[in-house]
Amino acid sequence: HGGWRILVAIADVAWYVRHDKPLDRAAYRRGTSVYFPDRVVPMLPEQLSNHWCSLVPHQDRPVLVAEMWIDGEGHLKRHRFHRAMMRSAARLTYTRVQSAQDGTPDAEIAPLMNDVIRPLYGAFRVLLAARDKRGALDLDLPERKVTLGEDGRIAEIGVRERLDSHRLIEEFMVLANVAAAQALEQRRAACLYRVHDQPDPAKIEGLREFLGTLGVALPAGPRLRPADLNRVLHQVKGMPVERLVNETMLRSQSQAIYSPENHGHFGLALARYAHFTSPIRRFPDLIVHRALIAAYG
Repeated sequence: HGGWRILVAIADVAWYVRHDKPLDRAAYRRGTSVYFPDRVVPMLPEQLSNHWCSLVPHQDRPVLVAEMWIDGEGHLKRHRFHRAMMRSAARLTYTRVQSAQDGTPDAEIAPLMNDVIRPLYGAFRVLLAARDKRGALDLDLPERKVTLGEDGRIAEIGVRERLDSHRLIEEFMVLANVAAAQALEQRRAACLYRVHDQPDPAKIEGLREFLGTLGVALPAGPRLRPADLNRVLHQVKGMPVERLVNETMLRSQSQAIYSPENHGHFGLALARYAHFTSPIRRFPDLIVHRALIAAYG
């Protein structure tokens, strides 16, 4: 009946990092991993972050799994969470998966095409359609990649390639995060939401004036929707000012924060959103994991 069952398995960090033990206290003090152009200061010791909590082909790893069912329109119909053991069959990179989908699979991926790769992209397509339909903010801002030279100075700033395989994983992660928020609410458990509030009216006024100088209208009114902003982005697509408009619109947005109060996620156009997918590098995600584990007993 045109639906999919999707499993998103995330390292079970809570299995290793127990409440109020030294590891936990050190992670709490850091709050997140911190990324620099040439190094990472990890939230958790490297033996955990790069070894026990990382997937290694043919090795068992404890995971927390969001099992989700979506219909042919990409709506989340139901979900369950499990603690499980996962054994990775192969280490697939974004570029390898994308070239396989584009018609040139390598020897290791070729046998996985029908059972793994094609269904993944099928589910991705309906999730993408659902995203467009609910009008999530569609900012097009290339991620920058900073390369340092021998002397530690910036040698060049390039653009990271953004493939469909990247977006595929992103959409599955968003779905898992929504499921996590729903699960905690349904079980009346405390939830740390990832909140992205409505933009500040003063900033939107500034954006409206700026767009006016380009001859682009932004509808006035108390409740701005991401879809209104998307219309603007659509209008300037391919114009010399496209990049500038994307950047300026980004600056008009609120900053996303973690909060026990739910104000929804404006950019993703979602009523409830938690962060479940990065417990290795964000302490709030680990709190969500612990809440799910407690809620499901």
